[in-house]
Amino acid sequence: MKATIITIGDEILIGQIIDTNSGFIAKSLDRIGVEVTEMISISDDKKHILDTFAQLQNKVDIVIVTGGLGPTKDDVTKKTFCEYFDDELVVNPEVLAHVTQLIEGFYKRPISQLNKDQALVPSTCTVLHNQVGTAPGMWMKKENTVFVSLPGVPYEMKYLVEEEIIPKIVREYKRPYIIHKTILTYGQGESLVAERIEEWENNLPDFIKLAYLPNPGRVRLRLTARGTDKEQLEKAIEDSVQSLDAIIHDIIVGYEENETIETVIGKLLSKQNKTISTAESCTGGRIASLLSSVPGSSKYFSGSVVSYATEAKVNVLGISQDLIDQYSVVSAQVASAMALSVKEMLKTDYAIATTGNAGPSKGESDAEIGAVFIALATPDDIIVEEFNFGQPREKVIDRATIKSLEILQKEILKIVQ
Repeated sequence: MKATIITIGDEILIGQIIDTNSGFIAKSLDRIGVEVTEMISISDDKKHILDTFAQLQNKVDIVIVTGGLGPTKDDVTKKTFCEYFDDELVVNPEVLAHVTQLIEGFYKRPISQLNKDQALVPSTCTVLHNQVGTAPGMWMKKENTVFVSLPGVPYEMKYLVEEEIIPKIVREYKRPYIIHKTILTYGQGESLVAERIEEWENNLPDFIKLAYLPNPGRVRLRLTARGTDKEQLEKAIEDSVQSLDAIIHDIIVGYEENETIETVIGKLLSKQNKTISTAESCTGGRIASLLSSVPGSSKYFSGSVVSYATEAKVNVLGISQDLIDQYSVVSAQVASAMALSVKEMLKTDYAIATTGNAGPSKGESDAEIGAVFIALATPDDIIVEEFNFGQPREKVIDRATIKSLEILQKEILKIVQ
């Protein structure tokens, strides 16, 4: 079963908002074995919408459209659906009752004609009832293709996908199984990882595909198996993962999308009943943001000092001005002092500190642009490493952030092992 996702809205095309709806819909369809072959963003223009529908007709099984269902004149999706299906808009009593209750009962204001017009739907559509908003979804079929219209408001779209569309597809369509397994690796680049696993990759079963998903300092390896026998697919995936682990065990830090390095670190710290703090300069709080993004992180993450300016390092962390003058603010000595200071200040078992020259100019230090010092204070020692992550600035910050977490993870694992 194949699907296309369409987002409607000039605000997406001009970059005013970012399309997050397509990603959510794609993941939801993938979980039930529906293959998304295309994502399209188009303008709020009736002819453009009609042309796009015509191009997709009978080429995919389902087209899911988000946006253009508001009550104002620039929202043209419902009228366009009527034209494409040679239909007319009629008032749906159930939708009208819901909209009335929402406006008058919840918002405590008189219902307007624009609000009432939300209950207008094509006469032959299957209405997808939107319990969290005023715009209903619409399900219509022409020849071999189903067209579904959803509101663009993300929480309304998500409700209709989860409560209406996915259950309806599961009930009415026979679909193949799509099984994914994502292996998270840290510390080696895509090309090096590919070299190490080349023979393993060449020997994968024909129904399993491997995708490399690189980010600064990390590579995700996604295995995808498609077929009709779910147990066979799951076993083949598991066997492949086990044989891969034997080859690159040293860089595998977790599995699946939720097993990010910050999640893995959180589990390790929780298991050991240890705590962590950070003192960040060039990373500007990125490490702290990742650590605190994990649910339950308050158990092990005590806090952070973002000492971006030299004055903050001196006045907040208590770093000696003489030390800075002697070695430079971007130095191993200052990084060490930052880590030890925040570790003592917040009474944690571990502490990470970063100081560097992210660019584009050198700022307060003569250190090379891209130079970063990362210090890790452990319960028994202080470790400092120097890197040069090059340019541009965002690359330096991202790589310094990921490398800091990688260093932390390796030190924690030494105790576990």
